[in-house]
Amino acid sequence: MKISAGAIAGWITVVALLMAPELRSPALQTALFAWLVIVVLWSAFDAVQEAEALARELREPFGTLVLTLSVSAIEVVLICAAMFVDEEVSTLARDAMFSVLMIVLNGVVGVGLLMGGYRYHEQLFNLQGATAYLSVVIPLSTIALVLPSFTTSTPDGTLTMLQSVCFSIMTLLLYGLFLSLQVGRHQAYFAEASNAPTLTPTVTPTPAEDATPPREGRPRRLAMHTAGLLACMVPISLLATPLADLLDRGLAHFGIPNAVGGVVIALLVFAPEGMSTLIAVGANQLTKAINVSLGAATSTLGISVPVTLFIGLARGQPVLLGLPPVSIALLAATLLLTTLTFLSARTTMLVGAVHLSLFVAFLVLAFNP
Repeated sequence: MKISAGAIAGWITVVALLMAPELRSPALQTALFAWLVIVVLWSAFDAVQEAEALARELREPFGTLVLTLSVSAIEVVLICAAMFVDEEVSTLARDAMFSVLMIVLNGVVGVGLLMGGYRYHEQLFNLQGATAYLSVVIPLSTIALVLPSFTTSTPDGTLTMLQSVCFSIMTLLLYGLFLSLQVGRHQAYFAEASNAPTLTPTVTPTPAEDATPPREGRPRRLAMHTAGLLACMVPISLLATPLADLLDRGLAHFGIPNAVGGVVIALLVFAPEGMSTLIAVGANQLTKAINVSLGAATSTLGISVPVTLFIGLARGQPVLLGLPPVSIALLAATLLLTTLTFLSARTTMLVGAVHLSLFVAFLVLAFNP
């Protein structure tokens, strides 16, 4: 089995951190943080490549599912590591999930639609799949990030034990039902629209994308790519705690708002998948791009919310999920705009520009609330 360079760099860094003494100098800590960001991104990109190789073997919609679940696992690891570093009321889970939604629904969707609209004028996608994702994203984001700000049992946007358990179980059940339908009776919702006309300029798919992988040796290839995926993801989980610790110290030292920590984690997590989304848009595969981007938003809510709540209950650590009023307004505008975007099976540059305007507003408010 060929081990990727990112996995090798990750394992070397893990061993070096175990053997090296604790760094006291702020300059050395900053350098170490920059290196950990590079290694985590490197390993994450290689992990996504292994997941895409698995996706080609498994075919849609299982391929997209592998991608989104892999990225969600990395996100959960980073969030959990930050929660263990911060012993007080943790807002990082909320900030990271909100940041993922803003990056996916406004940043990546905006850039993708702007780029696709410029190149193809209009792009078509499978409307049923997009609406299926939104039918899950809208209620889950409202329950997880909005309702805690309005409940009266707690005054600070946290949840009671009963609320945490009920919301977690409900989230898992809804997400589990969605996955069962995605890989079961409604697989056609997430495939390229069969009646979509060919748009110009025509992009000829590469043999690796167009041809079905031969069945001979398939179990061996599946095992190799699975092992490669794990080899990339395990060092990410081991480096998550020192990365979160250095991020927490850096935010406090420079007086940067805590919400920026969520933005950093979201960018680290979604950068590889975001590149895959934009590559799919450039190849005029908008349905695949939507499956990857909206699938990431769905899995973020379906997995991260219950995991962080259960960890908070187990440690007796309050998890603040309720968003402040400004973020609630931004989330509401994003969900409304995204719904309008995917009400029609055609997209244009104008829609992408509007999404990007909301993304810029999100970044400004993160650094200057």
